[in-house]
Amino acid sequence: MTILVTGGAGFIGANFVLHQRQVKDGIILNLDKLTYAGHLSTLASLTEDPKHIFVQGDIGDRILLSQLLEQHRPQAILNFAAETHVDRSIEGPDPFIQTNILGTFNLLEAVRAYWQSLSSLEQDQFRFASLNR
Repeated sequence: MTILVTGGAGFIGANFVLHQRQVKDGIILNLDKLTYAGHLSTLASLTEDPKHIFVQGDIGDRILLSQLLEQHRPQAILNFAAETHVDRSIEGPDPFIQTNILGTFNLLEAVRAYWQSLSSLEQDQFRFASLNR
């Protein structure tokens, strides 16, 4: 099974990725923009792991999302990508709007188009969860 994890270099996303690699044998496609909250050092133990594919990118980039979905054909997607530090939202709300609203919208639209391209059996088995609170 291939899982797409967005925000997979942030605190919660990275810990999910590390745990998933310990308990499951599937492939993890990890998409993260690497802003202030994303740290590849957290994922250092997976640097040589062929079942962990890291892509630096933005969930707001619908073309990139569509390419990744088509190329890797994930059966599940977990969205951890979010701007979360409230103090930063007061100082500059634009990144929050871009990621948390528009980025999530672009992700949903790319996933909807991908899901519609799947067979009915694949659609029934496909899962999506957004955990960016």
